[in-house]
Amino acid sequence: MSHAAVSSVEELEELLSERVLGPDYPCLGAKSVFRRDRATVVLHDDMESPETARHLFEQLREYTGSVDAEEGFASFVAGFRGPQVRDEKHFEEMLWALLQRLHDVDEEPWAPEVSADPSDPHFGFSVAGTPFFIVGLNPEASRDARRFPVPVLVFNLHEQFQALRESGGFERMRDTIRRRDEDLQGTVNPMVSDYGSVSEARQYSGRELEEGWEPPFEPDPEAVAPDTAATEKEGTPA
Repeated sequence: MSHAAVSSVEELEELLSERVLGPDYPCLGAKSVFRRDRATVVLHDDMESPETARHLFEQLREYTGSVDAEEGFASFVAGFRGPQVRDEKHFEEMLWALLQRLHDVDEEPWAPEVSADPSDPHFGFSVAGTPFFIVGLNPEASRDARRFPVPVLVFNLHEQFQALRESGGFERMRDTIRRRDEDLQGTVNPMVSDYGSVSEARQYSGRELEEGWEPPFEPDPEAVAPDTAATEKEGTPA
């Protein structure tokens, strides 16, 4: 997929909808989000700008106060006009740098349901006290399901995976998504894993990581409650 400019948030939302609702797209959760108009989509100019991080944090904080996970799957989707992505490693570096900047402007404590240590199997990214699982898309992605004309970060509430597990539908949905992804790509995604087995941070960028990879993220010790136990077991489907 070649690099392309996106002129407006309406254009970004249309491109996302066409991509996700296409017959071969593997993620059933994403399909549900766009089919039911449950995607909150924003567009920023520069993924590397400190001002972008501050603005994005305010948008995410507002989102956490308004979204109702009990109404079904929902996603907050942030697209970026630039910079142009050189390769998967470049996108990964920009993703984690942006997450670090988001955390640095976040004055609320880390969500107690998840660990703030990105190497911990129970890690989840916290924004305004709410835990998210993040999916990165970019033009240079090697996995077909992660390829998109501009850089995109999808913030999915941990709470909705927990609700799916409690309803008994999680394992079935997870297995179907992984099978569809293998049908699309021809191989199983080596990065997917269930929550609690290895850190979900390994899945954020979509790149196949080398052995010994460490998430480039440093949580503020003052933001982490001493009794944070991270007992969630909900998992992430893909």
